[in-house]
Amino acid sequence: MKQSKNVCDLNSCFLCRACIADWIPAISVHKTNITIKKGQLLFKEGAPVKGIYFVYSGHLKVHKRWDEEKEIILRFAKKSDIVGHLGLGTQLYYPVSATAIDEVTVCYVDMTFFESTLNVNHQLVIKLMRFFANELQESEKRMRNLVHMSVKGRVSQALILLKNQFGINNNGHIGIELTRQDLASFSGAAYESLFRTINDLTDKNLISIAGKHITINNEARLLQMIEDESV
Repeated sequence: MKQSKNVCDLNSCFLCRACIADWIPAISVHKTNITIKKGQLLFKEGAPVKGIYFVYSGHLKVHKRWDEEKEIILRFAKKSDIVGHLGLGTQLYYPVSATAIDEVTVCYVDMTFFESTLNVNHQLVIKLMRFFANELQESEKRMRNLVHMSVKGRVSQALILLKNQFGINNNGHIGIELTRQDLASFSGAAYESLFRTINDLTDKNLISIAGKHITINNEARLLQMIEDESV
């Protein structure tokens, strides 16, 4: 983990874009840029809450222990996203972990300064409320789907969600590289079930996979599969 003061441009992240211009110099003084390598933890489930993070570059997975041997990935974060916000509640410990998928740089501010920022920047409060509402709605949908959808439906939905969040790169691949285990954890599926489902979707030419690169060949069919299983 490497720390510095002058990496971000004080313009791109969720915090800077939502604050009034007069507050940006205060952010410059109080923020710290942290860079972590692929596979490193930014913060760990159960660790005491000290601050909040805004992604400047790279990708993170936000995950939680499901049982003694499994984890579930709740969401992925990219540039301009916020992480660590689940520590804003009355609990003084992070309820989730965040791990770098590739090299990640974040802007970090401690909780005391962040609370002062909320008192001054009302537009930031409004944006946070909307962000929390959207995240709650998505979490409820995912929990419902874990119960009611088949593995094939959940994997199809996971692929569509990834495509919508990260877009398509110049080669036609979904714009994030994931291991099969991460895709299984995001789909709420056992690795073996994910492997069989991926092979089935590939055999039907609905998707193509080359290493960690995933291409959706028939989005309409995947969406229809999801719709057929939605309740």
